[in-house]
Amino acid sequence: MTGYDTIVIGAGIAGVSCARMLADAGQRVLVLEARDRVGGRMHTDRSAGFPVDLGASWIHGIEGSALFELVRTLGIPTREFTVGSFQAGGRPMEHFAGDGSPMDDAASAQWTADVEHVDRLLLDEIARSSPGDTYLDVTERALDRSGLAPERIDEVREYFRHRVEEQCGAWIGDLDAHGLDEDAIDGDEVIFPRGYDELPHRIAAGLDIRLEHPVTMISRSPGAVAATTDRGVFRAARAVVTVPLGVLKAGDVRFEPALPAEVSEPIARLGMGVFNKVYLEFPERFWGERSYVLRALGEAGADWHSWYDVSAISGRPMLLTFAAGPFGIRMQAQSDEAVVASALRALRQLYGPAVGDPVAHRVTRWGDDPFSRGSYSHVAVGASHRDHDALAGPVDGVLHFAGEATWGAEPATVGGAYLSGHRAAERILGRSPDLAAFARAILTREAGIQGS
Repeated sequence: MTGYDTIVIGAGIAGVSCARMLADAGQRVLVLEARDRVGGRMHTDRSAGFPVDLGASWIHGIEGSALFELVRTLGIPTREFTVGSFQAGGRPMEHFAGDGSPMDDAASAQWTADVEHVDRLLLDEIARSSPGDTYLDVTERALDRSGLAPERIDEVREYFRHRVEEQCGAWIGDLDAHGLDEDAIDGDEVIFPRGYDELPHRIAAGLDIRLEHPVTMISRSPGAVAATTDRGVFRAARAVVTVPLGVLKAGDVRFEPALPAEVSEPIARLGMGVFNKVYLEFPERFWGERSYVLRALGEAGADWHSWYDVSAISGRPMLLTFAAGPFGIRMQAQSDEAVVASALRALRQLYGPAVGDPVAHRVTRWGDDPFSRGSYSHVAVGASHRDHDALAGPVDGVLHFAGEATWGAEPATVGGAYLSGHRAAERILGRSPDLAAFARAILTREAGIQGS
């Protein structure tokens, strides 16, 4: 006899969404979470008196987004900030040439036109690519066809490399030629003035969640599963596994019997990228009042290349920059002091002595986090977008997988993770939960708590 109908492993957005839908349908649901908090890779630090999102920050495209509809129904405030898709232009940006000198409007416009020109060629090269081709291969072919001067080619080449790092957390030569096929944004992008983790916390309220319960083994038999932790074994009719792909790839959770090839092979083929954040709070603003982004091209931006103005969230002069891919891996091995010093050297190459010493900083190290082992998934060479969906299972009718790595249409996003939790609940219940009713039930539950 099982103790629960469903055990959900992981209390990130996929896990709590799935658990909430199942619980609302009358199931007995238990959530086992390795961390001491809810949210997973949605993690907001409020220790400074304002929210700092150390993990996910954006909804990438609100048009037609089920996630944004949930956020809007719950009354969670957002702020438009449409640059998370690593645009070359389109919003107020300060561009700097390879020698660190500021680019005027004409030079910035030419740079943006260069990227758009080569991107059109790149789409053709991707369509003509062969199995085994990398994103580096197809970008080089597009650059060869561009007709641009060598120095302009170098700047666009650097841009493509950084785009892959920011979107996938990977080196451009490790990404499949089709690795950014899903990278389309419909509508504006938004961030969260109160912190993104408000969303999973509100969904999770009232669920049976056991924190600090890392699962080390999941065994299955006909009609039953058992999840082993250092605090006991928990049994149910089925389980939904939402741990990050990096944890699955590392073998930190053992499966008995072993997972079938249709699930284990996608785990092996897909890649897990590293994408780290560095927040720097300054005593005063030294960049333009209207600028969303400061972006260094070429040599000046070899490592630290993009700086996002998040002062509207903090209420203080603050920039956010990223270290991703191989650079992110090297960076997370350094001390905070070394990371900040390196970032300041890059900023001072652009702004000189106007850059004061930061009064505070935050540095993330997602690749070193034992409960994520990376930031988000990507289509590595030899993988395909079909691998994302194949990873979802189910296995033997009792084991399901969810999380951003299992949603092929929108991997590496909170939106994809949310929809994957919905899919797992749908497969278990045999019907599709009503997402509008799901949101209304959260509001009704909160109103009941406030009125009691």
